[in-house]
Amino acid sequence: MSIDLEALYIDLHRHPELSFQETRTAGVITDRLTELGVEFEEGIGKTGVAAVVRNGEGPVVWLRADMDALPVPEQTGLPYASTARGTDPAGTDVPVMHACGHDMHVTCLLGAIERLRATTDEWSGTVVAVFQPAEEYGAGSQAMIADGVLDRFPRPDVVLGQHVTPLPAGVIGVRPGTQMAASDGLTVTLHGRGGHGSRPHSTIDPIVMAAATVMRLQTVASREVDPRDVAVVTVGSIHAGLKNNIIPAEAKLELSLRYPDDEMRDRVLAAVERIVHAEAVASGAEVPPTIVTDHTLPPTINDPDATARAVAAFERAFGEGSVVDPGMFTGSEDVSWFARESGVPLVFWFWGGVDPEAFAAAKAAGTLERDIPTNHSPFFAPVIHPTLERGVDALVVAAREFLD
Repeated sequence: MSIDLEALYIDLHRHPELSFQETRTAGVITDRLTELGVEFEEGIGKTGVAAVVRNGEGPVVWLRADMDALPVPEQTGLPYASTARGTDPAGTDVPVMHACGHDMHVTCLLGAIERLRATTDEWSGTVVAVFQPAEEYGAGSQAMIADGVLDRFPRPDVVLGQHVTPLPAGVIGVRPGTQMAASDGLTVTLHGRGGHGSRPHSTIDPIVMAAATVMRLQTVASREVDPRDVAVVTVGSIHAGLKNNIIPAEAKLELSLRYPDDEMRDRVLAAVERIVHAEAVASGAEVPPTIVTDHTLPPTINDPDATARAVAAFERAFGEGSVVDPGMFTGSEDVSWFARESGVPLVFWFWGGVDPEAFAAAKAAGTLERDIPTNHSPFFAPVIHPTLERGVDALVVAAREFLD
């Protein structure tokens, strides 16, 4: 039985699930694996699934796809747009959307497993397909590792993965070395002294403290980092107060920090900590601020030799000019933990999901940033074709390159 990949993708897009809540998605995956007669285990790292295709002696290749969606209200206007709702870790009801393309990742990996399963007379070795939860939390790969996925399945000789992105459909973007930045997620709690909004002089206002802190943090990348280097300091969330005439006792900031290496990480973290504490002192805070690290992700580093092999295989399969160097992405990923914990090479590439004519028109007009939605946008949705076909083909081509 052949999987209807388009129907599968549309179904997954309509039914997104938040991180570590991907129970329906995992069920869809295991149903398809059962239909294909592929060995699998579910519930790894809470909601993860891993499948294995054994085909004699040879290398072990891991192929990874992430499954989770985001708390974003979809505005694509597509007939299969998500109207799903979910509950976030704070207990808040939120809209849910596959705004990062993980539905496409899952679909393509299932398509690749079906193809490899059907062509076992053309290769030998072992393929492990990892359907990982909670990439958006930066926690899913480590959860699966902690649950023993590296011991319960054949250990990899190479780890391969891919991500759909706003490149023209049909194009693959990959580079040796640092492909994606390292990152830290921080929660900063600023402690003030609450009181009546009509008597601000009797309070220590954490909202004013937070506002000053946010503005000063913007100087880290603009004034403390060499313009030739890369660093990002984003305050993505501010929470304080419940009513307009009450000055609250605290304010919380959620930060996303990005950097290419440990040296820059140390520099940026030190600057952020200095500024947060200094602004609290400047505001007369009686209790020092609290800084909690929610997650830490290493840089996604592609092995040079393995990447060269993958690029050569892609160019043979898809033609000259089909592979580009997209530069380092300042986004972050947790796929590299599988390779790091195994001590094996990683190759992680991007593939395009934008209609080539629309991309070319926007590029010619200088409006790429405005007209081409990026990952995490409520307007982000890859064109199904040929994105789907190229995603399946890329996984199969790369896997075959490392199999006997």
